[in-house]
Amino acid sequence: MSNAVELRKAILALPLELSSFGEEPLPGTLYIPPSHLKALRPDAYLVVGGRGVGKSFWTAALQSHDLRAIIGAAAPEMENADIFSGFSGRGETDLSPNEDVFKRLLDRDDDPYDVWRAVMLRLLVAEGSVPRNTWQETVTWFKGNPESVDRHLRSADEAMRKNGRRGFVLFDALDRTSDDWRSMDMIVRGLLRAALWLRSYASFHAKIFLRTDQFERTVTNFPDASKLLATRAELSWARHDLHGLLWQRLLNAPGDHGKTLREAYRSVVGKVPKRVEGIWLLHEEAKRETPIQKALFEKLAGPWMGRDRRRGVPYTWSVGHLADGRGQTSPRSFLAAVLQAASDSAERYPEHAHALHYESIRRGIRKASEIRVDEVSEDYPWVKDVLSALQGLTVPCEYDAVLNRWKEKFPEGPGGIASDRLPPQHAERGWDGLREDLSRLGLIEIKSDGRIDMPDLYRVGFGLGRKGGVKPKG
Repeated sequence: MSNAVELRKAILALPLELSSFGEEPLPGTLYIPPSHLKALRPDAYLVVGGRGVGKSFWTAALQSHDLRAIIGAAAPEMENADIFSGFSGRGETDLSPNEDVFKRLLDRDDDPYDVWRAVMLRLLVAEGSVPRNTWQETVTWFKGNPESVDRHLRSADEAMRKNGRRGFVLFDALDRTSDDWRSMDMIVRGLLRAALWLRSYASFHAKIFLRTDQFERTVTNFPDASKLLATRAELSWARHDLHGLLWQRLLNAPGDHGKTLREAYRSVVGKVPKRVEGIWLLHEEAKRETPIQKALFEKLAGPWMGRDRRRGVPYTWSVGHLADGRGQTSPRSFLAAVLQAASDSAERYPEHAHALHYESIRRGIRKASEIRVDEVSEDYPWVKDVLSALQGLTVPCEYDAVLNRWKEKFPEGPGGIASDRLPPQHAERGWDGLREDLSRLGLIEIKSDGRIDMPDLYRVGFGLGRKGGVKPKG
């Protein structure tokens, strides 16, 4: 069996697609890009990022005792942490109100600021201190007993300080708190205010994972918001971070597959990967954009995206063609593309000299695009209708060509676009408002001359063409 076949089989044995539904990640999957270190530190109350960049992953990882020990090596402040889930979108009403409960509380004019403080109180103080039968009962008691609230929290704060511990309350998936923007804005703004309130207790910290489009609204227009904004951390992935993550996953493959991939690593780097507490780790030169990191991907995919240098280099091509309109590539998209490339290579090019054939990498981009289209349609149901109307267009194209397609499909204007949750934010401003929403989400790019372009990540999945680009699925 050739080395290429062995490497391909080893890649296919791994669950490379990165989707987190609150499950505890496996230790070998944990990779901390340097840019994410700030997000993991106690003083980062606000963590902002787009779809698939790791918000839910870090929420789950921080709740794992075993993974916190690994995280603590990079962020020592998290070693003596007690973690509480303030909201995760999983509907666990004993921990926090779900969408239906929030709607009922808002309908009776409860301030989300009070609701979130009541959530924090129930999590941080001892059982029996606060009424817990219903959230309405807890919120009512909270508002009517400010001195008792402070006394309970001060006592819990002091006990945690004496034990040398810190308490972190995590909030994720906040788009699941409401199906309309106005209510969600109120809920998120109330949470940010509550996070500032919690800062008065030295041992307690809030950590809020917020989607970029939520953050860019008016949720920070309240007094002292600047204190919270100063703690903000952005979750983003540079090209070298994505390649580092890939090899972290590969090195920790099980059984003989792991041995095969670690030997491939050794043959390039010149030394075996480090092993710490049973986890294989990259050397620093394999985490940065160095000749060694480029050579590692070349070991899998060869030097060119064709028969010579004119077609590009797989190391850069694979990441660049997965970027959204903001230039950001998510780990979920990259890992999905690599996995599909390995599968396609096994099926179509089993005798190829490398594990990943360059044409299979192109098809991997197509698969990642299809996955991304499904994901964005979950978050914004209206997007699929709007962008599917452009199928068959070749980009870049004139804005009028896009407008004509939209007007033909939605003769009533943007208000006629059906959406059962979180409709376009600026639909009231007409088609130009919709265009702005798509641009802000990274789904389209508006050229300096006004033409509309679409990154391959979405273009392929929505069936648009580009001269010389990856072709949509036929």
